[in-house]
Formats: sequence, C-alpha cells, structure tokens
Amino acid sequence: MEFLRRCWAEIDMDSLRYNLRQYKNCIKSPTELMCVVKANCYGHGADIIVPCLEKELGVKWFAVANLTEALQLREYGVKGEILILGYTPPRHADRLIESNIIQACTEYSFAEKLSQAASKGRVRLHAAIDTGMTRIGLHGDVKANADELEKISRLENISLEGIFTHYAVADSDSEDNVAYTAAQTQKILAVYDELKKQGLDLEQVHFLNSAGGVYHTTDKSTLARLGIILYGLYPDPGLSLPFVPKPVMTLKAVISQIKYIEKGTCVSYGRTFTAQKRMKLATVTAGYADGFPRGLSNKGEVIVRGVRCPIVGRICMDQFMCDVSELDEVSTDDEVILFGSEITADHIAHLTDTIGYEIVCGITARVPRVKI
Repeated sequence: MEFLRRCWAEIDMDSLRYNLRQYKNCIKSPTELMCVVKANCYGHGADIIVPCLEKELGVKWFAVANLTEALQLREYGVKGEILILGYTPPRHADRLIESNIIQACTEYSFAEKLSQAASKGRVRLHAAIDTGMTRIGLHGDVKANADELEKISRLENISLEGIFTHYAVADSDSEDNVAYTAAQTQKILAVYDELKKQGLDLEQVHFLNSAGGVYHTTDKSTLARLGIILYGLYPDPGLSLPFVPKPVMTLKAVISQIKYIEKGTCVSYGRTFTAQKRMKLATVTAGYADGFPRGLSNKGEVIVRGVRCPIVGRICMDQFMCDVSELDEVSTDDEVILFGSEITADHIAHLTDTIGYEIVCGITARVPRVKI
C-alpha cells in the first residue's frame, strides 16, 4: 500500500454499492436517485466515490454544497447533473453556465442578481421552498411562493427547472414529527400544483432525503437525495431502517510504542488518568488533528487484535494511549481500528454528544483515503 501507514481511512466500495442498491429498493418509480456528495462525500473521498457512482452504478444526479465542489466533480469527469444546494455569489453566474451546473435559488432577488451577472447563456435553477426547515428558500403561503416563482421564471438569462425542499424531522417516528413531515410534503406539492395552474410545468420537484426515502417514500418526488445512508450511517441511530447499512469508512492507525506503567502513574495532558495497578499501554498514531474526537478521552475504546481496548488519558493532537493489558501478544506497528463496523461512527457520536455525520465529516485532509 503506497500511503503513510500512520492514520488512514479505508473506504469499502462493496459497502457503498450495497447501501446504494438497498436504498434504491426503498424508493418508488419514477423517482430517480440523487447522491449527495458534498463535504468530500461526507469525508469519505469524492475522488474515490463519485466516479464509481456515475460510471459503475449509473447515478445521474449529484448534489454538492458549493461551486468549488461542483467544479471538482467536473474535474473528476462527471457528466451527470450537479445541483449546488448552497450559496454561489452571483458574480460566478457564467461559471455555472460554462460548467452546466444547477444552482439552488433562495428568493427572487438572488435570481435577479444571477440574471444580471450572466452573459454566456441561461443559469439553470432549482428554487428552494421553505416548508418548515427555516434555513433557505422562498417564504410565505402557497400562492405567494407560486407567484414569486413565476416571476423568477420570466427573468432574462434564467432557466427555472425545478423546486425542492428539505425535511426537518423525517428521521423521527413521533406522531408530531410524522405530521410535520407530511405537512412539508403537502406544501411543496401544493406549490408545484399551483404553478401548473399558472402554466409553469417544472421538470423537477424533490423533497426526499435519506430518511424521507425510507420512512416517507412517495412517487411524487422526482428525485430522492441519498446522503448519510449511502455511507453506512443512520439518519437517527435510534430508529431502525428496512436494511442494515454497512459503514463505508474504517479509520485505522498503528501502535508506535508499548510500555508498562506502575500503579500511581499519570497518563497524558492534565493528569486525568492515574493507573490503579500495573498496566500495559500502547501509544497509537492518531489524534484530534486527524479528526479522532478529543471527547473520547478516558471513555472511548479501540480494537487491537480483535480486542476492545480502553482509551486512557486525554487524546492528544497526533497520538493517544490505550490499555492493552488484556493482550498477551501485541507489538509496535500492529493495526488499531478506531471506528468502522464494530465500533461505529454513530457509537462514537453517542459518546461525544454529536451525530455520526460530524464524526466522518471531521476526518481531516491529512488522513489518506484508501479504496479497498
């Protein structure tokens, strides 16, 4: 393996293929798949994953967060449709046109600025409708939304091709939240129907996200935006899925040193751990600068030779220590699994009071992504 075997992330393409195929079984025809590949494919490596999605698995739609990510996809050779879900400064309108990228539109004034800045053709837009997420999108009632969209559609240098919204609580099965999601669906479909009455028949209306595609699936959404489930994590680990997703990323490191410490010995910064007996410690070559959370200090575990070993002391920027006293045989350069299929990113998120999304997205650029 031609990479630095210090701290690395193994990307299991078979797990990726499995997750995508299982998710496709959940959505209804004619809904098409849109893979969300923003944030470097949620930290997994867009250069590895995106070509497989398009060339091997036949994905035709991709969603990213910004123009830089969209242009990177074109550099990887992506021929399919790319939607920017976030903001692009209007001065880059011609770059959107040149690279055939669809931009999310949040309001008339933004579309107007794009129209004024465009000189090389028409900017393609999907307009965001705020149905209850209160993040981006057109506000107001159905008629107000439709009127604003009709106005946007008449702008010079603009091609309004679709509308979309984002669910706020699709990953919850509480009665209240199920009703909230249903109301979001009802509103965007009402906007779409009102537009039709006004003579504006858009190509796309989409609102299903990862959770929506399995818990609230419908054939009314032209696209299903597959995000976190593609990478083998749960939208909400407390809620089961129709299939068990397989984690795509396994974060690994190695042991750099093994030592025995005596009772009363303090370990790492702040002396937060003191040995209560003679112990065998291993120093592991990963830390919070690699994205391994400092919040796991004194409460997380890692796997060495198939055995769970507790993390002791504070996790440092580039290293941490774990207790390998239970292992009869252990040596330097042994692999250490920080998370993967047994100790999952979702489990680590639970220990550190966050979500699995943040764990995998937080693996830093200095960690090589290795396709297996």
